[in-house]
Amino acid sequence: MEPPISRPPPPSAPSPAAAETPGAAAASKSRDRDFLLHLEAYLAKRDGVDKALKISRYATKIILSSSLLPEALPLRRRLKSFESSVGLSRKAFRLGKFVQDVNALRASPLDSGQDLILSLIAYGGEGVYYFVEQFVWLAKSGLIDGRHSRVLSKISAWAEFVGYIGSVNLKIRDLRRLQEDEACVESSIEIATSRGVNCKEEELKLRKLRDKKLMKKLSMVQDLADGLMALADIRDGKGRLSGPLLMSCAGLVSALISTHKNWVSC
Repeated sequence: MEPPISRPPPPSAPSPAAAETPGAAAASKSRDRDFLLHLEAYLAKRDGVDKALKISRYATKIILSSSLLPEALPLRRRLKSFESSVGLSRKAFRLGKFVQDVNALRASPLDSGQDLILSLIAYGGEGVYYFVEQFVWLAKSGLIDGRHSRVLSKISAWAEFVGYIGSVNLKIRDLRRLQEDEACVESSIEIATSRGVNCKEEELKLRKLRDKKLMKKLSMVQDLADGLMALADIRDGKGRLSGPLLMSCAGLVSALISTHKNWVSC
């Protein structure tokens, strides 16, 4: 989940720097950096290591859930142990992470009642999820009585699911605004072209807007995948759309998208 975007300046703005979005600027910067230096910076971030662990965990879960390895094979038991260990390790990376949702809520542009409600659902839900996950980790690591683990996990899953509902709706709203801005810039380019006027600035704005739209769509796919897994946790893995292989694939898709976003912004 990410903080809401603010609308870019109107197409008539003279400076191309005004149209440069943070994500687009980061993407341009990442293409010019040395790979190893970029990798070092990426792995120095909490989310960088967390997403690397997430990829390894769900790739392992796909192998285990696809029945490629016989039950009696020692490697299968080792992979199960590895997957469980990585899952517990990832929870440690969520310590204090709820603060980012508090700050995101504070920074949200609350221009209407709808903005306020969606922001409260999105950032409030995710914030509660990260806050409760700290205690889930403590319960599973043995510091808190394990009897509370199930209740805490259920509260965590519900908060996460509610948060993703709000997040998807926020991103739908942001996509509509981006589409409006894109149509406005395209209109300016058509007018400038018909008059024989140079429109490099508008073309740069349009490219940045389209890059931002793509990232927003990828982020929505990630939220839907994570929301599907949260729903499966609420239902204890029962019912349709809760199969181990489907959940593992959803987790891997989410991890890859998140890794890409973090890599570009690093």
